[in-house]
Amino acid sequence: MDYEKLGAFYLGKTKGETAETDELVLYDSKDLTTHAVIIGMTGSGKTGLGIGLLEEALVDNIPLIAIDPKGDLGNLALTFDELTPENFEPWVNPQEASNAGQDMSEYAAAQAELWQKSLADWGQDEARIAKLRKSVDIAVYTPGSSAGLQVSVLKSFDAPPAAVREDSDLYREKVQSTATGILALLGEGEETNSREHSLIASILESTWSQNKNLDLASLIHAIQQPPFEKIGVMDVEQFYPSKDRAKLATQLNTLLASPGFKAWLDGDALEVGKLLHTDEGKARASIFSIAHLSDSERMFFVTMLLNEVSTWMRTQSGTSSLRAVLYMDEVFGYLPPSANPPSKTPLLTLLKQARAYGLGLVLSTQNPVDLDYKALSNAGTWFIGRLQTERDKARVLEGLESTNAGLDKKELESTLSGLDKREFLLHNVHEDAPVVFGTRWVMSYLSGPMTREQIKRLMADKKVAQEAAEPPKQAAEPELAATQPTAAQPSQDKPIMPEGVPVYYASVTGDASNITYYPSAAGFMEINYSSATHGVNETPSLGLAAELQDGPVTLDWDDASELTFDAKDLESEALEGAAFTDLPKAATSAKAYGKWQKDLIKHIRQDRALELFKSKEAKLTSNPGESERDFRARVALSQREGRDEGVDKLRKKYADKISRLETRLQKAQHAVEREGSQVRQRQMDTALNVGTAVLSAFMGRKRLSASSISRASRAAKSAGRVSQDVADVQKARESAAALQEQLQTLEAELAAELSSAETEIDPATLQLEEVFVRANSTDITLDLFTLLWLPYSQDDKGRLVAAFELMANS
Repeated sequence: MDYEKLGAFYLGKTKGETAETDELVLYDSKDLTTHAVIIGMTGSGKTGLGIGLLEEALVDNIPLIAIDPKGDLGNLALTFDELTPENFEPWVNPQEASNAGQDMSEYAAAQAELWQKSLADWGQDEARIAKLRKSVDIAVYTPGSSAGLQVSVLKSFDAPPAAVREDSDLYREKVQSTATGILALLGEGEETNSREHSLIASILESTWSQNKNLDLASLIHAIQQPPFEKIGVMDVEQFYPSKDRAKLATQLNTLLASPGFKAWLDGDALEVGKLLHTDEGKARASIFSIAHLSDSERMFFVTMLLNEVSTWMRTQSGTSSLRAVLYMDEVFGYLPPSANPPSKTPLLTLLKQARAYGLGLVLSTQNPVDLDYKALSNAGTWFIGRLQTERDKARVLEGLESTNAGLDKKELESTLSGLDKREFLLHNVHEDAPVVFGTRWVMSYLSGPMTREQIKRLMADKKVAQEAAEPPKQAAEPELAATQPTAAQPSQDKPIMPEGVPVYYASVTGDASNITYYPSAAGFMEINYSSATHGVNETPSLGLAAELQDGPVTLDWDDASELTFDAKDLESEALEGAAFTDLPKAATSAKAYGKWQKDLIKHIRQDRALELFKSKEAKLTSNPGESERDFRARVALSQREGRDEGVDKLRKKYADKISRLETRLQKAQHAVEREGSQVRQRQMDTALNVGTAVLSAFMGRKRLSASSISRASRAAKSAGRVSQDVADVQKARESAAALQEQLQTLEAELAAELSSAETEIDPATLQLEEVFVRANSTDITLDLFTLLWLPYSQDDKGRLVAAFELMANS
């Protein structure tokens, strides 16, 4: 198909005099990095345009995060390999069927027929739908509800990465908007100068500055007992007395304890990388349906999601190609011109900065008077459909003027007034002039806003997979299965420690009577992984602890667990009043520690290689710690950048040639018109002279006058020149036709080269190989090797729980 060009989105067609003169509207995907806004009243076709735009991105394997306040975007998942009535029937709207005077089966058959015919009219078929289905994994999330896939927003308020913390402006924005979002959930309004806001912002900043995470429980505790003494220059107690803080903590605790609030705690974390790609690297469309939420809950969720997207964005490399799309189906209330809701700050940040990272924002609304057009001046593309009032038109024209595009306001006003349903004015700063076009028929079945029951049915299989992937409920409790030590009888007597061996204790707080220390050997080290071949030179820190136990094998480094704390965080004394288990006999000899230390170095050398992924085709190697999913996405982006750069070079290569031919063709066409005009004029003159001579004879004059003879002579000569002029016209036409043929040949050559340059990029199908970088003994610097006592406590079920920070067994 002429429209099936990777990197170009097929949006519709312009209106020509006939169907044959309609021109395709193809939108360069990378133009979307300068963001887009879609504006149109209800019934203008705004939803169809938005879904069509998203379909094109997904066909091109570009991932998507969509915020869906109205419930329409779940229709993206309603694509069928076969356009049969049986596939449509489960999703038809009963009310629409009733309004049509048909039962469900009849209406489904009519819809199937409509989609078959309409798609064919726009040059699309079931093969293109199959390509869309193959390109993307579609997930519909329902925050605060179990209808769709669940997402956990409140499980933790993770500390932002170093790249964000080191950017003071961005860090401050994240702290402020997160605090405002939390208060919005409590219905506390938008003020950022309240005591509540200052306290929560201070807690977030204090905790995050130490690179520590928060959850709601620890936030409630910190409100009661802040981890600092002053807010500004005032003592905490003076600024915000404890009895008042207790009220705020109680509000949050009441919210946390409410039965319906559990849905906010379960499900996938708001991890943007996972929302954009599956573990295998396949592009995802993560749709967040929030129609069921209250206004305060919507504002809270949208703010948290935008914050996460902004944080993720700052960890990515810069690019001029489109990396991902963030779509918001109704931005009304989230980006107002005067008020400052929590969502406004992260939206402004994204509008100003996301372009550099290849993240394209698409904001859609039917309320143009309620948008901050100063913010939208960052949008390079405007899709404007039918508008409801003159005030709306005036506001949109004002917004377009803010883009400094030098547009003709009167002409635009006239164009906007003449738009029909499913017609849009496209203004793109990357193109020479605006264009009016009709939107293409979408491949997704537009069944209308989805109910929770429909979403539940749509996501049933994915929910089963999500629940299967979640760890058992008890695993949410601190460190049970993976880190529970061998059962032993504790004693209040402290064992005799081996001489000449450093002895330390993991830091712990709490009731000493419920703490028991278990012995382990631990090493804290730095490991240099270096490889010129793979471009690696990393020196990560690592702490490993292996349990010491009686038996034939006292210690096994293969079962060691990674420690999340550093050697500097260790305590030199145990918690007073805590119990100890016995120290295995082998661990009482200092000699054993020397052997275990050598075994640790050997274990690191042999079993702790740095595992990387490599793409030979892209000549790229993954970064240390980069997941396969993220590496696949990076390789795909690199290939997309190469493709876009190649397309740009080809266009520039042919641009001058095509421009010169078009100029020559235009002159030739003018020559045809000029010569044709001359022929017509001579023909008229000849006819006039001949007619006058004949008329004179007809009027009965006995002989012709001198003037009549002269006119007859001129007519004869003119007839001869007409014959020559006709030949000139034919020659001009042949010249124009030859130039037209040359132009078509050149355009065909460009299309052929573009086609060969446009390789399909699917991250999930990229061929990767695993490579390993191993450390030599001399690359391992052991800072501390110690007998480390790890504290455990018993829970209410008698199980041992780690009372320190410990990662899962590696």
